[in-house]
Amino acid sequence: MKEPKIEFPCDYPIKVIGDFHPGFTEEVLDIVRRYDSNVTLEKVKERPSSKGNYQSIAIPFWATGEPQLKQLFSDLKKCPSVRMVL
Repeated sequence: MKEPKIEFPCDYPIKVIGDFHPGFTEEVLDIVRRYDSNVTLEKVKERPSSKGNYQSIAIPFWATGEPQLKQLFSDLKKCPSVRMVL
């Protein structure tokens, strides 16, 4: 089975899961904005975990190519509060 091919540039949704604390969303947005300066808090969907220990945020951003996505995911994974990037 072939993986679906993404046609760049495109709107690309990412989900970041991390430790719940004040400033987590801004911390992640600061990284994402390095790759798409048009990302705003209004575009972000946030959800706390059931016990409140973690938070997931969904961010749509403008992806220009696979190298950009790989670098963004790498930068996000280096953030100490981030547990998973999807």
